Amino acid sequence: MSEQHPVIPGFHPDPSICRVGNDYYLVNSSFEYAPGVPIFHSTDLSSWTLIGHALSRPGQLDVSTAGSSGGIFAATIRHHDGRFWMITTNWADNGGQLISWAEDPAGEWSDPVRIPSAIGIDPDLAWDADGTCLMTYAGFGPNGGEGIVQSAIDPMTGEVLTERRWLWSGAGGKFPEGPHLYQVGEWWYLLVAEGGTERGHAVTIARGPSPQGPFDGCPANPILTRRGSDDPVQSTGHSDLVQGPDGTWAIVYHGVRARGSSPEWHVLGRETFADQVEWADGWPRITSHIDPPSAAAGPTLWSLGSADLPADWVGQECFPEQVMSPGDGAWTLAAGERPVFVGRRQEHLVMTVRARLSGEGVGGISVRIDPRHALEVERDGGRARAVWAIGEVRHVLGEHDLTDGDVLELASRASEGHEFSTSRGPDTLTAALLRHGQRIELGAIDGRYVSTEVAGGMTGRMVGVACQSGTLSIDAFEYRAESDGTELFDGWVEGVVAPESASDAAFSTR
Repeated sequence: MSEQHPVIPGFHPDPSICRVGNDYYLVNSSFEYAPGVPIFHSTDLSSWTLIGHALSRPGQLDVSTAGSSGGIFAATIRHHDGRFWMITTNWADNGGQLISWAEDPAGEWSDPVRIPSAIGIDPDLAWDADGTCLMTYAGFGPNGGEGIVQSAIDPMTGEVLTERRWLWSGAGGKFPEGPHLYQVGEWWYLLVAEGGTERGHAVTIARGPSPQGPFDGCPANPILTRRGSDDPVQSTGHSDLVQGPDGTWAIVYHGVRARGSSPEWHVLGRETFADQVEWADGWPRITSHIDPPSAAAGPTLWSLGSADLPADWVGQECFPEQVMSPGDGAWTLAAGERPVFVGRRQEHLVMTVRARLSGEGVGGISVRIDPRHALEVERDGGRARAVWAIGEVRHVLGEHDLTDGDVLELASRASEGHEFSTSRGPDTLTAALLRHGQRIELGAIDGRYVSTEVAGGMTGRMVGVACQSGTLSIDAFEYRAESDGTELFDGWVEGVVAPESASDAAFSTR
């Protein structure tokens, strides 16, 4: 197969997909970030647009105590009887599975109903021939893993109508999870992920005469895995099948782009990929990659003059609007009893973030896996400093005096050095201060220390603004990425000027 690129880059794991007419809709897990369960739309499986979140209101979602990689696990999206349905697990509030519905996936979703008795993760919804709704999920038994289980439910009330029934435990890999159930022709197919979501990840499938089975595994299992290969996309799994309007089939799944010397590290999280599928001898077979359209990379700009945040901005264990408010050409970010972070996913291997901040609070821009694994450029009174968080240690790499109009910068760049050197990480993260056309370097770190392999968990890098205490005014923020890895913002540094007032809400450029 050819070189592969994600159709939805950055931390967008556990994809689930459905189609209505010529339109495809896809959701991802969101863990400790709110709003939760991002929803994407496409007409070609290649180009995807974020259209909203299924859990977009505090009344629908509480991740305030989620912790790193807690909160919303894998979701399933389906369309049945004129409605879109989304089911997922909030691991932060002990409420079990939750179900929400909408007539328009880009609109408001209902307040969720809860199924606290269904202990497990990764729920799926399917309807049998007589209209019974079946919830299939990775069940947790009293002694640990139980495998894939199923109960009939009322999706409007969350009532469990039958005792849960064991269906399958996969083809022998650990952690059978992420089930999806489909009827194709005379058979019911059960698609699962197994092997763990690390390098041993895989997709397997079984089929049976009814949605309750019994299920027999495909002789060619796993139908998707990259384990033991030198493919640049690894840890592939947690998939979902979809049939197009022309009768062709495709599969979406997540994977990681690991970089650096052995054992390699991935920094962007698990990203969404897609492949074409053909059926042979009653089983799905992957044929070729679906790639995103090529486009000239350019700056992604955040317009601070607007009263609305960009749709892709989220808060860590909070909704952005709970800690941010728009003002006169700027946004105010306030820490309460604990530090706060708002931002977006890092979606490119090479990128630069710049921001201009003011205020009496302590904080600044951050690139992070979580608060304990991050690089930040923060302002504290009249000083700017680069702070490296590694575990419980917060180490100051460098600092400099700070004046009004200075711009804070974080960047990721490709690692250099021999490919077999143990000193070669996935990338290099740099921190700097920009003043009147001059770059003042504050420090740099090996990007492996802001990777999932070091931090643990199931998320990826986020970039944004963190406030440790007090209040900050965000006068300008920019995220820019280039696909070819060239120096970013060439010619922009000379154009950074000190504003005459805080209402200058964008960088001046040549």
